[in-house]
This record gives sequence, structure tokens and C-alpha cells, in this order.
Amino acid sequence: MRAIFYLLLLGSFTAQAQPAVYSSSNAHSHNDYEQTNPFFDAYRQQFGSIEADVFLDSEKDELWVAHTAADLAKNKRSLDSLYLKPLATYIRSNQGNVWSDASRRLQLMIDLKTAAIPTLNLLVKKLQQYPEITACSNLKIVISGSRPDPSQFSSYPAFIWFDGNIGTNYSAAALSRIAMLSAPLTQFTPWNGKGRIPENELKPLELAISKVHELQKPVRFWGTADNINTWYTLMNLKADFINTDQIQPMADFLGKLNKNLSVGSQPHEVYTPTFKSDGVHKKVKNVILLIGDGMALPQIYAGYTANRGKLSIFNIRNTGLSKTSSHNHFITDSAPGSTAFSSGVKTNNRFVGVDHTGAKLPLIPEIIHPQMVSGIITAGDITDATPADFYAHRADRDSSAAILHDLTGSPAKLVMGSGNDKYNAELAAAIKKSGFTVTTSLDNVVANNAQRWVVMDPVAGKPAAEGRGNWLGKALDKSIEVLNRSGKGFFLMAEAAQIDDGGHENNLPKVVSEMLDFDQVIAKALQFADQDGETLVIITADHETGGLTLLEGDYATGIVGGHFSTDDHTAIPVPVFAYGPQSDLFKGVYENIEVFNKIMQALGLKKK
Repeated sequence: MRAIFYLLLLGSFTAQAQPAVYSSSNAHSHNDYEQTNPFFDAYRQQFGSIEADVFLDSEKDELWVAHTAADLAKNKRSLDSLYLKPLATYIRSNQGNVWSDASRRLQLMIDLKTAAIPTLNLLVKKLQQYPEITACSNLKIVISGSRPDPSQFSSYPAFIWFDGNIGTNYSAAALSRIAMLSAPLTQFTPWNGKGRIPENELKPLELAISKVHELQKPVRFWGTADNINTWYTLMNLKADFINTDQIQPMADFLGKLNKNLSVGSQPHEVYTPTFKSDGVHKKVKNVILLIGDGMALPQIYAGYTANRGKLSIFNIRNTGLSKTSSHNHFITDSAPGSTAFSSGVKTNNRFVGVDHTGAKLPLIPEIIHPQMVSGIITAGDITDATPADFYAHRADRDSSAAILHDLTGSPAKLVMGSGNDKYNAELAAAIKKSGFTVTTSLDNVVANNAQRWVVMDPVAGKPAAEGRGNWLGKALDKSIEVLNRSGKGFFLMAEAAQIDDGGHENNLPKVVSEMLDFDQVIAKALQFADQDGETLVIITADHETGGLTLLEGDYATGIVGGHFSTDDHTAIPVPVFAYGPQSDLFKGVYENIEVFNKIMQALGLKKK
């Protein structure tokens, strides 16, 4: 795989030695005059290059815009009306700039379809009628198609530039008037835009681009496929302009690039288990259930790529697939998704700890009490659906105050996450009366058998990359310390809540940073399981979020690029990873409720 490079197109349209950022300035509206709204659609998206083909009508002293001579018989539209007049109007309204942002540049590429010299002479004559255009410092008029001999380039006014041909040797004088160098992609490869360019075709193409950039000229290819894979490939190749006939899709693609591309994540060391107790058929003492909210294979593999081809979760041998639908919908939300894990029952969307009729369900912390102790931690709001599914019984996941009140009836030893703005003095009194010590910091939690803990730490609700740091890993360590002290055995659920947020936001860098944080938490759980020998670790998800597809990646640099199909959940089955005694129970493909049933079987318990 090859790394994706961003490219910043700077004021003089020269290629830079170190690419930085792609934007709509790199988009070339190919055959723009065939768009529904020529010029205006590309202009509104602030495309950096717009193309118009023109034919000379010497009798009428006019330049007509069309792709072929046959098209002229159907519809005659002038270069003035479609491009020059509206462009001049915008420049006047923007105080001499193409756009109000004076840093943005436009290249109006005019492809001459008739004899070079008479057509260009008329074009120069017309342009001289628009002093706004000829004097605009952030606009270049670039001539392609029929062109005069390069030796004549310097004889034309300074506002005229030329499109050069890749592979042609130009004199220094001619180069000084060339705005960019172009070629049909078929000059190097017959590649159809699918898969990857064969290596034997790729090397000469890369060499040609490198030579153009050594001349400090931008590169453009025409005759390319027009899809996302091609756009990514051209960015890989460091092409400065990307041809498209799809203005809005291209604008959307480039506009979302900062959220669809994860660059430069700091890799972490992964944990390799010993496998001494893995799959051993003996009763399990402790269960650690790790839930990556919104996590499926694309999210995991994005993290794997970003971490240079390594993840602790991928060192687990026993795996399965969980089908995630709820009782009343093909696509679940987190409430029934995790209720399936906590109770073994499929319920309706939005229902927390109750069945589809609204009746309370026995939840794992209640089922195992008092023989075992339990804990619930989340890198998010403790009243969110996933943590609430392990202590609350409500028919509306948004009833935060009621969910908080349900803490008073939970036997959980600890509940940790961020707080909720519904928490008030009345709820505080009730929760404390039920036996919990409430604190706002993990550091205040001490491991003893007397106290039960509710941690409402504001840090827990921050994204990992924006101040949360390794809070979830610390919470896992603290929880294991507290729960293991009882000697009874424990059940601990820990949620990586904000993988889901990254999916809803269609933000791949956030998905990656949250996934990498989660993998480090997974490593801690695996390490404890190896030390303890009686602990079963299960890692799964309630659903997938975002419809993420991975389209680019590089194990060497950790760069990964993708595309989201939705800002909501999907019905994609999610993986289940299991490690420790009886982990082989979790092999196969099954309904999400089977995660609960397999936990009960591993513990040698029956549902109450």
C-alpha cells in the first residue's frame, strides 16, 4: 500500500517539494460547459481550475463553447456569456479578486479546438475587453488544445499562459510561460480506475511526475476514471489538479477529506498473550466485557493500519460474529444492543434494561450478586445507554434523571464515567443513601471492601485526543484493583463510548484515536487475564456506526483513508473476541443475546 499525501496549492500554482493539504483548489472541472450550470457550479465550490473548449467563428468574430463541431449545430453558446462576463462580474464584486478570499486562485483553462493562432488572437482581443480579468493577480488564463509553437509563447500578453505536455522538452523561455504540464493518463497506463496501477506502469508515471515537479510546475492528467479510488490514487501520485465531471461529489470528497483521512497517529506497543489459560475448560472466576460502541471490523482495521499493522485485539485467537438486530428493528441502537449483553433478551430500540413490553429484566450485576461483585465503566456519560443497560430499567434511554435514580437499586460495586447535567442534590442524596460514595476523580477511589463508588469525572467525557488521555485505561486498572480485592470473583463492563461518536460525526481521525485508546485498554485486560489465569476477557460491540469503508492505507506510515455511507448505525454484524478459560465458547456466528448466555455458561450460572 502507498501513503496518501496532501498537497497545498499555493499562490503561483507551483508544485511544492513537501505536499500538505488537498482542497477544492486542486479540483479541475473537466468539460465544465457540459454541466447543468456552466462556470457557476464549479465557481461556487471554489474549484481551482475550470475548463472550456472553444471554436472560432471567423465570420461572426465569435468564440463558441462546445466539445465538438457537431455540438455547435445544436446549441451555440459564447465564451463571453458563459465564462468571461460572469467572471468579470465576480472579480469586480470581490475588489479585484476571483473570490472574497484573496488567497484562493483560479485557473481558467481554454482548450482551442480550431487553428491555434487565429483562435488565440481572437481570444486575446476578447480578454482585453475585460480589464478586470487581465489585471486579476489570482487568475490565470491557460491555453490548451491547439497552441502556437512554444517559441511563440512569449509573444503573447502576460495574462496568457499555456498548458505544456508532459515529456516535451521546453526552452527556459517557453517554460516561463507554461502554467502546468498535462498528459492523458493512457500515455502511461490503461488503468481503469479500479484496484491499483500495475507496478511496471506506475514507476514511469511516478518518474514523469517527479520530473515535472522538479521544474516547479503543477501536474494534471486527463482521460482518467472519475471515482473516489482514482481521486485517492491521483493524490498518492501527487497530481496537483484532479479531473472530474462530478462537481458536487468531488467538492464533498475534498471538503470531508480532513475527516476521512487519518494521518500520523502515534503507534503503541501491543500485548502478546501467553495463551496459558486460553480455551482451558474450567470454571471462570472473573469476566471482563469490553464494548467498543460503534465498532466493527472497519473501525478495528483502521486502528490496525494506523498502528503500523499491529493491534493487541488481533493477537486473540478465538473469535466469532454477533448479529445485532433489536426486537423491533433491523438496525439496533445501543440501548437494546447492550441490553442483549446484560440480560440475554432482545428488546426494542431505546429500551434500557427492560423487555419489549417494558418489564424489568434481571441484569448481570443483579444475577451474580451477592456471590460476585460487579463494576461498570465508560469513557462517556454514565447515563448513556450502554452503561445504563447494566444497572437501569427504563423504556427511554434519554430519561437521564430516572436512569441515575436506578443506581440506588443496583448492587454494582462501582460505576465510573462522566457525570450528567440531570444530577442534582436530590439524586445525590438518594445515591449516597443507597451506599455509594460519589466522587469526581479516579484518584479518590480506594480499594476496600466497605465502600461502593460512583465516579463522575468530567475528564471521562472528553475525546481521547482532546484531554481524556488514557483515562479509560486508568479506570480499568482501578476497577480491577477494587473488584479483585473482594476475592469473590467479579464482572466488569468497560465501554469505549466514543468510537461511536467518531462514526456519527463521520470523523475517521476520531475513530482511529478512540480505537487506539481502546486497544491499549484491551492490552491491560489481556495482561491481567494472563496474570490471574481465571479471567475471561470478551471484546465486542453493540453495533457498527457510520457505514465505514476503508479505501486507502499505508502500514508503514499509519495513514488510513475511508468513506462513511451514513451518520447513523448499520446492521453489519460485529466481531466477538474472547480470551481466557472457555473462550472457545465464543466461536461461530450467533445472535447478540448469546454473548450473555455464553458468559453465564462460563461462570456456571443460570439466569434468575
